[in-house]
Amino acid sequence: MTTASPTRRLRRPTVPTWYSLAQVTGPRQALWARGTDHTRWAKCGVDWDAVAITPLSLGLDALVGLGLGAGSGYPVLADRVRGILYVLVPAGDGGIAAAVPGVRTLTRGDELLMPCTDHGTPSAHWVSPPRAAVPLLAPAGRLAAQLQDLVADRRRAVTS
Repeated sequence: MTTASPTRRLRRPTVPTWYSLAQVTGPRQALWARGTDHTRWAKCGVDWDAVAITPLSLGLDALVGLGLGAGSGYPVLADRVRGILYVLVPAGDGGIAAAVPGVRTLTRGDELLMPCTDHGTPSAHWVSPPRAAVPLLAPAGRLAAQLQDLVADRRRAVTS
């Protein structure tokens, strides 16, 4: 006679969210404190432009609203010192978002501080690192429209 083993509950793998990826965890802080991180200046406007979004939460809300997979490899950086989220978009397209309040674009002639290690630094760490030699870039037009809608919603909420 064989005995049946107790049924184990299988845990489903958790799907990361933009907010969970951007969270500053204890292990990340410990890596930053060790000082083994490196950054470099990267030229914008060649392979990509960067859309700099302040506050960081506005950028995360926009990424959620766009429905871009948080674990899909869209390159997104955070500057925790200044509270800025950087979303990489196709070169030449960053200007589409320039008119949105709280948004600045980095394009040809600008440079962005990029992490050279997985954990980066408090002023330049990957929320979502690129996963391929040719990274997925966020669609600038859709990002700009989503940001514009969020800014308008926030203004309405403040005035009501």
